Amino acid sequence: MMLPPIFRVVLLSLLTHTAYKGSKVLMSLSALDLGANEFFVGVLFSTYALFPLLLSVYAGKISDRIGFRVPMLFGTIGLLAGLSLPFFVPRLEALYVAAGLIGFCYIFYTVAVQHLIGTMGEGLDRTRNYSWFSLGIGMTALLGPTSAGFLIDAVGHRMTFAVLAALPVVPALVLGLWAGWLPRTAQVAMTFEEKARHRLGDLVRDKPLRRALITAGIIETALELYNLLLPIYGHRIGLSASEIGLILGGFGLALLVVRAVMPHLVKHSSEERVLAASLLLATAVCLVFPFVKSFAALLLISFVLGMGLGCGSPLSMMLAYNRAPAGRSGEAMGLRQMVNKGTEILVPFVFGSLSTAFGMVPVFWLDAGLLALAAALMRKDAAHAAAKKEAKPLPHAK
Repeated sequence: MMLPPIFRVVLLSLLTHTAYKGSKVLMSLSALDLGANEFFVGVLFSTYALFPLLLSVYAGKISDRIGFRVPMLFGTIGLLAGLSLPFFVPRLEALYVAAGLIGFCYIFYTVAVQHLIGTMGEGLDRTRNYSWFSLGIGMTALLGPTSAGFLIDAVGHRMTFAVLAALPVVPALVLGLWAGWLPRTAQVAMTFEEKARHRLGDLVRDKPLRRALITAGIIETALELYNLLLPIYGHRIGLSASEIGLILGGFGLALLVVRAVMPHLVKHSSEERVLAASLLLATAVCLVFPFVKSFAALLLISFVLGMGLGCGSPLSMMLAYNRAPAGRSGEAMGLRQMVNKGTEILVPFVFGSLSTAFGMVPVFWLDAGLLALAAALMRKDAAHAAAKKEAKPLPHAK
């Protein structure tokens, strides 16, 4: 008996994204092992996001026009190739090439699969689908860093690249040989002339969509800052690769917990209210994070931070999809990714330089300020939505 469509998509993403998440930790620790300093680790992180910044909107247009399978296959093959390169060429320069190759290809998978999830249901069904998908991605945040850390300690950096490269093999074969694995979903039909009139500026000028994109960018800033600084910080205070992986895994476990209850929270409130509350929790955690020193305390506070940031990605995906104009949902998802990748490029340079010059405290406090701003935007949207709902005329009683 074939799995339900949402679980088939989640299974593919579980394999590919575990490799992707593990690769980021592996790249950072490999670069440090090869003698790179914190600045060059930041540059390596930025390399992941360079091509996605340029290609995200185009990737969205591709999924709007030709569907999901081909871009997902392209991204999976690129991920496999990028992870294989440092195994065959174990040098610092190869890490940068590999990171760029993964970023160039995998953005097509990312945008296409997020777009696909949105087309698979309406209303609460869409919320559940994004919740299941985000649970799978949350598992990768647990499995990827943890397995990478243990593998590095057990078999070394080079062989860990080989193990992670094996994970996308099955998704590549399934997408390449079995077209029926992905569900068939309806897409808005448009003429060539209608598509030609589409301008990126139209999406940017849409105020509700713009607020959702700003919030998504801030959430991504917080996530990337954590993923960038935690390995550096752990390495600085003498933690082993396994301990760093466990701390990152605790963060991933929190993502699973909060995303499991997310549909229930949204059902009894709204996307905006739930997102605002979770961002306020993350704000509070960032204020105290740089004062935590021990392994056990870092494990605990990382879990709490994961609870605060866990709803961010799936809810910002839903808001971007729901607020997109008809026929341009893929493009809107691509624009969201462009904003996210822009922050991925800026965060390592800006925050990496700040942490080198001034330490961790101002970096995390600046991040707390940004999260508080995002929470304020979502609270404002929640108030507007509630006011519109109250203003809607009630049907006349007969």
